[in-house]
Amino acid sequence: MEKKHQTIKEIPVSERPYEKCTKYGPQVLSDAELLAVILRNGTKDKTAVDLAREILEAHPYYQGILGIFHLSLEELKKLSGIGMVKAVQILAVAELSKRLAESKVQDKLSFHSPGSIARYYMERMRHLDREEMILICFNGKNKVIKELRVSVGTVNQTVASPRELFLEALRCEAVSVIMVHNHPSGDPTPSRQDILTTKRLEEAGELLGIPLSDHLIIGDGSYISFREEQMM
Repeated sequence: MEKKHQTIKEIPVSERPYEKCTKYGPQVLSDAELLAVILRNGTKDKTAVDLAREILEAHPYYQGILGIFHLSLEELKKLSGIGMVKAVQILAVAELSKRLAESKVQDKLSFHSPGSIARYYMERMRHLDREEMILICFNGKNKVIKELRVSVGTVNQTVASPRELFLEALRCEAVSVIMVHNHPSGDPTPSRQDILTTKRLEEAGELLGIPLSDHLIIGDGSYISFREEQMM
């Protein structure tokens, strides 16, 4: 006999995510239960927890909570029980978590420290599916004037010419710059192209009087600083 689907009302009150969160706090909930609280309800065929589990298993490579960072609006809407409202809610939760992680380290951020810079950009960039390059511009007092996303590339390459980068630096009257980009593979080891690009940017910066202070590559929980590795 086919097992009858259990509705949320048939689940004991003490086991329902919302009630568990109210009584014991969010820390006792599983990933699926936390997501179910956000979703609020499931469908006639599955509970919010069942739906949450399907979302956490939806990505073919990134399973669990990490999968949320890699699912697009359209991919979410293809899941049974996920319409526009729920898809937007899920994406908002993912973005909020990134911003919370950034704000946690923001007060301790020191642009004199490659490790501090890497921690600040880690949550924003470690989950990206494409390489992105960020230009950080500084004034004479080593204060950040502007942060610009100057390039979006492919899965394993980002293309940014010295001309484009230093035009931006000149526009905001930067005295020095730092480059940050990610490796979607999670391995921050510089490629041959990364090394060549850094060399070109370093030479261009010297000619223009806007030195490239460092180039950081963000991986998944790890980073490489060209300055720390004495590669520039």
